[in-house]
Amino acid sequence: MEPLKSNESNNSSESKNVKFNNGNSPLKPSAAFVGASWMTLLIGIASYCIGLYNSDMAYNEKGYYFTILLFGLFSVISVQKSVRDRLEDIPVTDLYYGLSWFSTIASVVLLIIGLWNADLLLSEKGFFGMSFVLGLFSALAVQKNTRDLKQFESTTI
Repeated sequence: MEPLKSNESNNSSESKNVKFNNGNSPLKPSAAFVGASWMTLLIGIASYCIGLYNSDMAYNEKGYYFTILLFGLFSVISVQKSVRDRLEDIPVTDLYYGLSWFSTIASVVLLIIGLWNADLLLSEKGFFGMSFVLGLFSALAVQKNTRDLKQFESTTI
């Protein structure tokens, strides 16, 4: 058992940790988190596309749902980038920030409207919704990891 440290040593170690994690020295994401993020992104996109391929929809419906997936993936990456830029005091116009949020919300709403009106089983609708959300969330994580790794590499060189 380690003896208790004085308040002075505790305060100095806390200030070192705060200084280390305040953005001046970025932390490298773990390989497990990076791998899990990429794996879930691939699983989400692949399951959504396999579901589209196996569905009895017309080609124009399949194209609609595929376009919504691409639109959603791009828009969440855009949101992540603009939010992170603002946190790091990198200029982002209000117009771009608002459009990135609008496009993310629009992609989710368009998927919901499409699935609501689709002639699919409820289980199929749930499958498309869950794989869509998995893809969007993991795209955020992959973008975050990519940016964190790039920032870590640029500060360690």
